[in-house]
Amino acid sequence: MDWMNQIGGMLQKYLGTEADQAPHSVDDDFDQVTQAAPKSALSDGLAAAFRSDQTPPFGQMAAQLFGRSNGQQKANILNTLISMAGPALVSQLLSRGGSSGLAGLLGGGARQITPQEAEQVSPQAVEEIASHAEKKDPSVIDRLSDFYAEHPSLVKTLGGAALTIALAKIAQRQQGG
Repeated sequence: MDWMNQIGGMLQKYLGTEADQAPHSVDDDFDQVTQAAPKSALSDGLAAAFRSDQTPPFGQMAAQLFGRSNGQQKANILNTLISMAGPALVSQLLSRGGSSGLAGLLGGGARQITPQEAEQVSPQAVEEIASHAEKKDPSVIDRLSDFYAEHPSLVKTLGGAALTIALAKIAQRQQGG
């Protein structure tokens, strides 16, 4: 595997590294990995960061990424969460969060959220929706990890701890563990 030859040495420094010990080069290292590694490796690393007890809860991290996403990305995230949590639950949570117009549309039956509609949803509502979706179906973390593997510049906004965990997971995967 050519990508392992390109970045294997750099990844070695992440094996056994705790999230709070992020190397100063973590942002640059993450960039290097996203350019060389397959999206599946990046997705595995992101899922590890989302599940880690060394990072904020999944819902909080999902909300942070949502807040920094463009309209189309927000729509994709919301549509993924709706498919995992169910439109009725999402409708209920949105109406409590002040998005009653969008909640009413969802309450009328499953449909896709548009980028314009997604822009009306607050990160706080997404945090609650993502937390509920994770409880209902923990594989939502894998689905959003797959999505964000395609948008690594957004992932970098999660900070050094999350990136260190992701890179450590990719390094473990590289070693076959």
